[in-house]
Amino acid sequence: MNSVEYYKEHYQELQSRGEKNGLTSIRENAFNTFTKLGIPNAKHEEWKYTRIGGLFNKEYKFSINANISLSTDDIKAFRLPGHEQANELFFINGLFSSTLSKIISKELVALPLEEAAINEYKEIVATHLGHSSNYLKDGINALNTAFVNGGLFVHLSKGKITEHPVYIYNITDARSENIFSQPRSLIHVGENAQVQLIETYATLGDSESFTNQVMEIAVEENALVEYYKIQNDATHANQVSTTHIRQVGKSYVHTVTVSLDGGIVRNNLNIILDAERCEAHLYGLYFQKGKSHIDNHTVVDNVKPNCFSNELYKGVMNDEASGVFNGKIFVQQLAQKTNAYQSNKNVLLSDNASVNTKPQLEIFADDVKCSHGCTVGQLDEDALFYLQSRGISEKTAHSLLVRAFATDILEHVKPAPIKAYIEKLIAERL
Repeated sequence: MNSVEYYKEHYQELQSRGEKNGLTSIRENAFNTFTKLGIPNAKHEEWKYTRIGGLFNKEYKFSINANISLSTDDIKAFRLPGHEQANELFFINGLFSSTLSKIISKELVALPLEEAAINEYKEIVATHLGHSSNYLKDGINALNTAFVNGGLFVHLSKGKITEHPVYIYNITDARSENIFSQPRSLIHVGENAQVQLIETYATLGDSESFTNQVMEIAVEENALVEYYKIQNDATHANQVSTTHIRQVGKSYVHTVTVSLDGGIVRNNLNIILDAERCEAHLYGLYFQKGKSHIDNHTVVDNVKPNCFSNELYKGVMNDEASGVFNGKIFVQQLAQKTNAYQSNKNVLLSDNASVNTKPQLEIFADDVKCSHGCTVGQLDEDALFYLQSRGISEKTAHSLLVRAFATDILEHVKPAPIKAYIEKLIAERL
C-alpha cells in the first residue's frame, strides 16, 4: 500500500468529482506536501520510537464514498453511558454519518464540512482548517488533509452553553475487509460559549483497520472547552489521532486522554495559546497490555504572554507493551509571564514492558516559570509488603496500588457517566 501512485489514484478520483466546496485547493496543497514528505520512518525524529511504515504495506479498502450503512443494533454496543441525554455524532469508516447522528441541543450546529466551506461558515473554515499542519510537518497529517471528504463541522455560537455533551464516535466496519479511514472535523466554539466533547473509537469485525484522524478545535474569547478521548479499541485496530486546539481568545481548555487498548496508537495533542491569559490543562492515562504500543506526543505552544498550562500524563505498562511520551512546551519571545508545568510518570508491571519518555522545554522569553520532569519505575515494594501484611493478597495489592496511581488522572474526568465508565474499564483490566 505504501506507494505514492496508490494514493495518487484515489486522490485523482476524489478531485475528479469537480465539487466546488472550497476544499479543492486545500487538498491539492496537502497532497503535494504528502508526495514530498511521504510516510515517516525511524529517521524522522518525531517518529523515532513508533514504526508505522509496516501498516502502510497492507491492503486496505480506501473509503471515499459514503456507501457504508450500519444499523442501530450494530452501534448499540459502542454507545457511551448517558447517550440518551447527549448529542451523538458518528463517523463510519472515516465519513460523517448524518443519518446515525442526532442533535438534541438547539444551540449546536453540526453539518458536513463540505457544506460549511461554502455557506455562512466559510470564513471560519478558511481561517482554521489546516492549522495543525503548522505543527505536524509529516506526511501523515498531510495525507488526511489531502483526502478531506465526508468531514464534520461543529459550531457553537457566541454565548451559547450546551446543556448536553457532544459524543463523537469513530466506528470502523472491518467485518469483511481491511479498512483505511481518515475522519476529519473542525469545531468552532464562539465567544462565551461552553461545551463538553467526548470522543471514542470502536471496530466491528476481525479484519485490520488503520485510522488516520485529525480534529481541529478553535476556541474564542472567554469560551470553555472540555475534551475527553477514550481509546479502548481492538488489538488489530491501529490509529494516528491528532487533536489540535487553538485558543484564539482568552479561554479555558481542559483535556483528558485515556488509552487502554489498541494495536499501534499514536496521539498528537497540540494546545496553542494564541491569546493573552489563556489557561490549559492536559491530563493523560495510558494503561497498556499484551504487545500494544502507545505514543503520546503533546505540544503546548505559548504564543502570547500571561498564559498558564499544566500537564500530567501517567502510564502503566504490562506484559510486552511499549509506550512513548514526548511532551514539548514552547515559550515564544513575546510570551512573557508564562507559567507552564509538565510531568510524566510511568510504572512498569513486567520485565518486558518499556517506556521511552522525553519531556522538553524550548524557552525564548526571560520572565517565565516553567518546569518538566519524568519518572519510570515499578510498584513500591514497601507498599506491597504493607498491604500483604494486612491480609491482602498479592494480586489485590497490585490492583489497589495501580488504581491509586491512576486516581490523579481519573479525578479530572468531570462528566459523571464517563468517569464511571472509565473506572469500570480499568477495574475490569485489574
